[in-house]
Amino acid sequence: MGREKNIMEKLIIVYITASNKREAKKIGKKLVEARLAACANVFDGVSSLYWWEDKIQNDAEAAVILKTRESLFEELSATVKEIHSYSCPCVVAMPITNASKDYADWVIKETR
Repeated sequence: MGREKNIMEKLIIVYITASNKREAKKIGKKLVEARLAACANVFDGVSSLYWWEDKIQNDAEAAVILKTRESLFEELSATVKEIHSYSCPCVVAMPITNASKDYADWVIKETR
């Protein structure tokens, strides 16, 4: 798992919202166990304002931030859709433009 592999493998952060902390932890645990993510950070107490069914909603939610490989996003997203309580869950990816070599190597090692 040398530097050459990290240059070729793009890493991403995936952001997911969930109805509550319990659901967020369930999603994070499933994705880490399946090695679709190296790490899941769960944040409770997220205040979300968003359009849904033609009106603005104001809900308390939880969020999950995952570190993974870009090549795993489609499978990760499909897995979330299967287990999430929302019919249209937020599952978005952002590129990691830079990371320490040790951390990048760890993410690659801990995902499939």
